[in-house]
Amino acid sequence: MIQLRPMELAEYPAYCDYFIDDYSREIAENYGHSMDKAIELAEQDLIRSFPNGLETNEHDLLCIEFKSESKLESEVVGYLWHSIKVSEKSTFIYDFFIFSNQRNNGYEKLAIKALESQLQAIGIEQIKLRVAYQNQRALKLYQEVGFVISGYNMSKKIVH
Repeated sequence: MIQLRPMELAEYPAYCDYFIDDYSREIAENYGHSMDKAIELAEQDLIRSFPNGLETNEHDLLCIEFKSESKLESEVVGYLWHSIKVSEKSTFIYDFFIFSNQRNNGYEKLAIKALESQLQAIGIEQIKLRVAYQNQRALKLYQEVGFVISGYNMSKKIVH
């Protein structure tokens, strides 16, 4: 069984380490920045979204937990960060990550289904997200669970 729960304060530093490493690689790959610049941008984005750590009302940072019937304790298998816009009856997923050693167990689809259930209960009608062009694995997953492409993000580097 998969459940989503709010991240605890003690778990936040490990999330920050993962996020900055992962997102900075994406920034460098997608926008051609140096790794130093990409790390700086990833850190700025995290600080902008969570200026007081987990004490925010705009963003929900969740742990994805799996509990098997044979185990008493549940195990964190990933993270999900989203932000609800009540006025639009939507949420935007900023980050969705299943640990590499936990992939291919169906947790990704179960986590999306759990999020949908939570959102439906509070009147949210749409989930939005952005997928990096190179992340074909994520694109395939999202399409399998019913997401449709609604636009394209594009950029062009101006060379001096």
